[in-house]
Amino acid sequence: MCGIIGIVSGEAVADRLIDGLRRMEYRGYDSAGIATIHDGVMDRRRAPGKLANLARELALAPLNGNIGIAHTRWATHGAPTRDNAHPHATENVCLVHNGIIENFKPLREEVLKAGRTLSSDTDTEVVAHLLELALAGGASPDEAVAATLKRLHGAFSFAILFRNHPGLIYGARRGSPLVVGMGQGEMFLGSDALGLAPFTNRIAYLDEGDWVRLTADSAQIFDAEDRPVARGFITSSASAAVIEKGNHRHYMEKEIHEQPIVVAQTLGAYLDPLAETVALPGLPYDLADVKRVQIVACGTALLAGHVASYWLEQLARVPVSIENASEYRYRDPVYEPGGLCLFISQSGETADTLAALRHAQAGGQMVAAVVNVTTSTMARETQLLLPTHAGPEVGVASTKAFTCQLAVLAAFAIALGKAKGRVDAAQEARLVHLLTEVPAAMNAALKCEDAITALAPNLAKARDILYIGRGPDYPMALEGALKLKEISYIHAEGYAAGELKHGPIALIDEHVPVIVIAPSGPRFEKTVSNMQEIMARGGQVVLLSDADGIATHGQGTMAAVALPAVDPFISPLVSAIPVQLLAYHVALAKGTDVDQPRNLAKSVTVE
Repeated sequence: MCGIIGIVSGEAVADRLIDGLRRMEYRGYDSAGIATIHDGVMDRRRAPGKLANLARELALAPLNGNIGIAHTRWATHGAPTRDNAHPHATENVCLVHNGIIENFKPLREEVLKAGRTLSSDTDTEVVAHLLELALAGGASPDEAVAATLKRLHGAFSFAILFRNHPGLIYGARRGSPLVVGMGQGEMFLGSDALGLAPFTNRIAYLDEGDWVRLTADSAQIFDAEDRPVARGFITSSASAAVIEKGNHRHYMEKEIHEQPIVVAQTLGAYLDPLAETVALPGLPYDLADVKRVQIVACGTALLAGHVASYWLEQLARVPVSIENASEYRYRDPVYEPGGLCLFISQSGETADTLAALRHAQAGGQMVAAVVNVTTSTMARETQLLLPTHAGPEVGVASTKAFTCQLAVLAAFAIALGKAKGRVDAAQEARLVHLLTEVPAAMNAALKCEDAITALAPNLAKARDILYIGRGPDYPMALEGALKLKEISYIHAEGYAAGELKHGPIALIDEHVPVIVIAPSGPRFEKTVSNMQEIMARGGQVVLLSDADGIATHGQGTMAAVALPAVDPFISPLVSAIPVQLLAYHVALAKGTDVDQPRNLAKSVTVE
């Protein structure tokens, strides 16, 4: 996850900005930069690689000034080069940015038509030029920020400087956290409280859609409708040793809400939204040679692989098998030429999965690994490393790591389909465009939380709960049931909707709630017919669908939870949000330990 920090003060800020960035190194990054304003000059230093490289730049050419912004970047649009590193600047505007601007392509064309020159491949620079154009049209900084934010689609947060207003920093958030810090005669802006911990423990969290104007002694916050609002300052307990929960009760809740931004950053490592293409890093073999795929993992990672099996078979037309890593070696798997074994692990240290990787590699298979920790054993030993960029996941029940795995696997499926000659340029462009819509759709899906919160106390009374879905929604049903079991200790099972009549329907009565995952699309009517069979037998149904699905088939259900309408290709990433929230709020209603459920560990490093 990228890191943002900003300081407006009566004292020099450059050294403290770098200190704040060091506090956020745990988030991961591949370039860094800093900008200040001093005596009417707005200047910046940027460097690819680690903060030590930026520190060397500053040692050679120091930056003065009592106001500044700084950034650590995970590459999204454009490679991790100096030109693509943040901050990005025009004559009068300088900004840093976390997230992805979905509609940056038409905005980029607009900026170019206006005669502006772009020096990077990023979506961020486009926003700087939009602000510059607004200023040129007579807008004040407040007006420029408010108008520009309304034009942006996606999940993002910003810190912004205006050269001719050297006492102001602006911040904004939509789907990406941003914290305001209050000091003595100075104010701060940061991605999290940890980055601000050396300077202040008085912080306020911006709400979704908020933007803020900071001076050295004030913070004026506005909501998404540009109305002044108050966000209370609290005392933070952040320290260098702790990743804070922020204004969330649990790490799991925080990590659910981080998903739009971390999925955006993960997709950014694999997609070129301007060219609308997919590019995998450092391919050690030709994907065209792949004749068969075995996906090997445990737990939630295995279910991410199950979703991917649908994508891979549909797009690449190669046979796919889903393998439990704990059983993989013991059944003596058959290896054939052209076999690719794809391993998935959040930690990269999962003992069963690592042992299976070594077994496949010894068997002469092509090997790839999807991991969140790029320094892990699995990452070091694989032939093809496909990293997720979820950042640290503290909650034992995987949430953001799961959806980042889905994001990587979706990109991989497109790449394999392209290599096999099954996905042409037009289809690749369509699928890439759909993936760029995911962060905003996930952000919209988070709005279902109130409905789920209201529903949770009734579900918490159940002894058994079933989940059903068809196609890729079937593994999402399995994932929903697994999450519920993990943290609420309610017995839950996931089934393919069409399998109910082959036995499980005998379990249905008025005491067994059934969660039906049924977004509108080609499988909707058949799933709904299975739902009607449940309701005819007294089953209490919770329907997870979009507005159209609920309008036609929501009547008579125990509850209907509305999700944004999306293309079936990306619906699993969106459906993940309500099944996670449902497990979380049911667990809260039952009073269990959400972040550290009994008998479970975050990383299983023994067989």
